[in-house]
Amino acid sequence: MKNYYEILEVSNKASKEIIEKAYKVLAKKYHPDLYSGEEKKKAEEKLKEINIAYKILSDELLRDQYDNELNKEKESLNNSKEETKKINKNISKREKESKKKEDKEEYTGVIGLVQQTIKTLINGIKNIKSVDMLALGLTILIMVTIGIILWVLPFTHDWMYNTFIGIFK
Repeated sequence: MKNYYEILEVSNKASKEIIEKAYKVLAKKYHPDLYSGEEKKKAEEKLKEINIAYKILSDELLRDQYDNELNKEKESLNNSKEETKKINKNISKREKESKKKEDKEEYTGVIGLVQQTIKTLINGIKNIKSVDMLALGLTILIMVTIGIILWVLPFTHDWMYNTFIGIFK
């Protein structure tokens, strides 16, 4: 539906006098005799719209009917926007629920425990920044170096063998 208030460039609360003044100004501005060629056709179309808008907005009964139709259209537009928001909320809610279900998968046995550990490590690595990655790499390197030193030293070799390798026997 065309907005006749916008066509006449007035507020929807404008008085009859303001609507009439706006009509006269626009009718002079878009009068076809002022233009030629293609611009004349555009001016004729614009003047037709201005005349229709003025005819409806200057008559109180027609204006009331038009305002009612315009309000109904705005309400239906608002309702459709609200429905769209509700649908989008439901979609995002379902997506969150399905993600929670994926995150809470039940793992069983040793293989499940390994899968869960790997998944947790991968998720943790995704969240680590580059500076943190450097610190993590250095920490792992230091721990491996200490482990090798403890393995090589004779007085700790037996202890490490019994503690770490003896577990798997």
